[in-house]
Amino acid sequence: MTTTDAYPVTQTIRTIGILGGGQLGMMLAEAALPLGYQCVFLEDNAECPASLYGRVFGSEQLADFIEAADVFTLEFENTPTATVEQLAQLSKSGKKHGMYPPLIALDVAQDRLKEKQMFNSLDIDTVPFEAVSSKAELQQACRTLGLPIVLKTSRGGYDGKGQFVIKQDSDIEAAWQALKDAVSGKGDLTPTPAPLIAEGFINFRREVSIIAARAQNGHTRCYDLVENHHHQGILAKTRAPAVGTSHLLKQATDAVTTIMNHLNYVGVMALELFVTKDARGQDTILANEIAPRVHNSGHWSIEGAITSQFENHIRAVVDLPLGDTDNVHPAVMLNVLGQYPNVSDVLRIDGAHYHSYHKAERDERKIAHITLMPNDVQDLDTALARLVATLPNKVGLDTQTQAISQNTDTEESIRDTDNSIDERTSSHDANDSKAKH
Repeated sequence: MTTTDAYPVTQTIRTIGILGGGQLGMMLAEAALPLGYQCVFLEDNAECPASLYGRVFGSEQLADFIEAADVFTLEFENTPTATVEQLAQLSKSGKKHGMYPPLIALDVAQDRLKEKQMFNSLDIDTVPFEAVSSKAELQQACRTLGLPIVLKTSRGGYDGKGQFVIKQDSDIEAAWQALKDAVSGKGDLTPTPAPLIAEGFINFRREVSIIAARAQNGHTRCYDLVENHHHQGILAKTRAPAVGTSHLLKQATDAVTTIMNHLNYVGVMALELFVTKDARGQDTILANEIAPRVHNSGHWSIEGAITSQFENHIRAVVDLPLGDTDNVHPAVMLNVLGQYPNVSDVLRIDGAHYHSYHKAERDERKIAHITLMPNDVQDLDTALARLVATLPNKVGLDTQTQAISQNTDTEESIRDTDNSIDERTSSHDANDSKAKH
């Protein structure tokens, strides 16, 4: 039987074209194969992780990539919008079956100012913010928001780049000099002229995220809220579900559903959130940012949910019914950074599931993840400590393992350091997309 004979006569989509070939593309292709779909990738690194699962086309081979696929999606939200627009136009003309997610989702996700303005227009709360296009506007933003604040480029920048913490008035000049070129599109951080964004500092208790999938018919399914821990701007650990957040789940699901409906979104989206207190002292959430793609904080779903985020994204793209998103077992996901552990040591721990990205070792590079879900949830703390001990690069996890069993309703202390301020206001998951290779 040849490949061309392997599909039902009624199946018009056979090959999915994915913009990007990193680990997210690889795991999307892994999810597509059991459903009967092949994948090809637009990626300039011919030895990218996704190359294990399909043909890789360089950017100069865009026409060949388009010819090879029936429908398109992405794993990298900083994909040039011109490419996405071209694929969307082919779909509108009937030559292809679709480009998902839509261009507007990328346009919003690539611009922090547009993103927060969208949140507020939808009555979704955020940290206070101001647009800044001059030093005078920066000075006014400092007075309006109160110090400390974080000044960021609204476009570009990741892993702490493209931002400056202003803790006192004497920092204003240095902050302006460091980031002013982004306003005119000069420098290395962003080629697109755009205002800066000044964000007020908030005391928050936890960082959580919610992942949801939206089908082409508008049907939406949401996963549980998860709690995320970061180390120097990189996601280190995710707990699913987040303990003690059931009272926030409806607020989070309403927010992500409202956003996806507003954007006429198709596929999986992540919404990153801060948990803080409202004026009445009650728990509430503030939206930080969206990721218009499958997300690092959802990797646990491969083993821990009835249907993984990757499978649900594929289902949405090819117009299949979405799968159940219920959590089947509490889990902790750890990122492996820089150096591979001894896989035998990892797999000696009951409930450990190892996923290699087939990348060369490099400092701070995401090269694998491990999902831990022992049969007895009471064993989770002990198993987690054993698992962390196997990792050559513990990225702060050796100081975080006790957090799993602590009462998450206890107010955390806020340390007034550059790192703590930065981690409470910045994009933490950029390694997934902006620096994935």
